[in-house]
Amino acid sequence: MSDEVRFERVAPVLPVRDLDAALDRYRRLGFAVRAYAGPARYGYADRGEVSLHLSEWDEHDPARTGGVVYLYVSDADALHAEWTAAGLPGRFHPPHDTDYGLREFAYVDPDGTLHRVGSRLTS
Repeated sequence: MSDEVRFERVAPVLPVRDLDAALDRYRRLGFAVRAYAGPARYGYADRGEVSLHLSEWDEHDPARTGGVVYLYVSDADALHAEWTAAGLPGRFHPPHDTDYGLREFAYVDPDGTLHRVGSRLTS
């Protein structure tokens, strides 16, 4: 293994059925969104140091080809309150303490993406 190569960032590419609807959903989740300027149906959702890429895919089936992302945040309870107040479609699972030291919740959006969100438990 080489120490010469440094990993700097990661940007998961999530499949979506309708890019415009997905960009609106991420905007309502507090992300800065933009569509790719070229011909591809592709977009970006950024918030803080997190960058998600969205790719419209005609064959995407949320029950079979959904993605999963884990987002580490400073306050999972506050973000859960913010996201649920946005009135978005999908399923929210309430925050809970885990045995591995995180307070976390989950949101499954209409495209089948599972967003697991956690913050460190304070002692």
